[in-house]
Amino acid sequence: MALSHLYRMPISLTSHGAAGTVTGSKHLLEVRRHDGSTTRLLLDCGMFQGEAVRRREEDPNRRFGFDPRSIDALVLSHAHIDHSGLVPRLVAQGFKGPIWSTPATRDLCAIMLEDSARIQEYDFAFDLKRAKKQGREPEEQEPLYTPDDVAPAMALFSTADLGEAVSIAPGITLTYTDAGHILGSAAVHLAIDDGERTLRLTFTGDVGRYVDRLLPTPAPFPQADVIICESTYGDRDHASMDEAEGELLRHVTEVCVERGGRLIIPAFSIGKTQEILYTLNALSNAGRLPRVPVFVDSPLAISATDIVRRYSKLFKPEVREELLKDPDLFTFPGVEFVRSPERSKQLNSMKKACIVIAASGMMEAGRVRHHLLHCLPDPANGVLAVGFCAPGTLGDQLLSGAKEVRIFWERVPVLASVDKMEFYSAHADRGELVRYLACQDPRQVKHLFLVHGVEHSLLALKKLVMEKGFADVAIPRRGERFEL
Repeated sequence: MALSHLYRMPISLTSHGAAGTVTGSKHLLEVRRHDGSTTRLLLDCGMFQGEAVRRREEDPNRRFGFDPRSIDALVLSHAHIDHSGLVPRLVAQGFKGPIWSTPATRDLCAIMLEDSARIQEYDFAFDLKRAKKQGREPEEQEPLYTPDDVAPAMALFSTADLGEAVSIAPGITLTYTDAGHILGSAAVHLAIDDGERTLRLTFTGDVGRYVDRLLPTPAPFPQADVIICESTYGDRDHASMDEAEGELLRHVTEVCVERGGRLIIPAFSIGKTQEILYTLNALSNAGRLPRVPVFVDSPLAISATDIVRRYSKLFKPEVREELLKDPDLFTFPGVEFVRSPERSKQLNSMKKACIVIAASGMMEAGRVRHHLLHCLPDPANGVLAVGFCAPGTLGDQLLSGAKEVRIFWERVPVLASVDKMEFYSAHADRGELVRYLACQDPRQVKHLFLVHGVEHSLLALKKLVMEKGFADVAIPRRGERFEL
């Protein structure tokens, strides 16, 4: 055996989030070299949500599993909170390295992290007030972070355009390719030179659809030795996107026209909200949208829509051509963008039929919970989920048929209709994930790690990719270490 092989300094991978769960994306790479130095690179720094938090005695968002001061650089795949939401806490606890992202991800993180901090402050103050009235201890002793923590985090951002190779640490080069998930989302490709070899590693982040209405399809990527792949919908296929307009119109008609109720659409502020507005705009332009008011009740979604407009160059060619005829694809007669809390509260006392689009998509935070509090007890109303709801979230409880839920520590009967549309999922389904990986020669992929999924999705996708020739397929547990 060669002496150099005996003393090869290993590269290791440890998943500290999105391992056996869908949220909390955090994957730590450690590159150890002959001179005794170690480079620690963190892929994503996401917040745990739903069951991943509730099923544990200790909130996993309050303990990283590693020392933030030891991390040399952070690479973000995209701006969704389950991938970027703990960045301010990481910085507040001592991380001082660069934070790499695409330009659009940086701009979206600036508004999303500020919004997340304000929600946490509000929720903490609300719980503290209720706890005093009820004679109990508050759920948490302090917010995860505050708005004051966001600016220092944003000051550490550096950006790389799609296809641009940049050196982010000694011996480590980063290149992004378009993941087609949300604006600015990208797969992460690293060339890691440990002194003995160059390891080619790809982290997919979240893979988008091949039928997205606004964004290009996910781009093929260079051959990798190691792949870390998401598996959110690894056990199912989505319905045809061609049916999306008709299906959305059906829900609007049944709730708003036939029952005279309010249709609440919980939607992520980035991606889903713009997709729904785009579809409603198309229905309005065609004269098919019923004359009911549409309220976008999310300051974050409004700010995000402004950023999406600025990055229209990232839209697919057909959409850019549409802009020549309709310069604003997200606004139409009857839509109102709601910023003030006072106006938001007024919507809850409205008796007329309307559509309310509000964050968050999993119904865990934001103004949508206030709308659900007032909407759910009335059978005339409806709730339309348009994306994935992680196990244990309020959205998951409603979609599972709960007859009663707790919102702001109040028991709320569920009499409104609850439906789901997966047309607007920003995640690839199992067929699209296989299609995404088809650009690889599986014989050259030494390790394929499946993350960002629940057990049945992970196991189903593992079976499917092994049938496609990927031999070494692992499903990491949280904190489990792999030598690469």
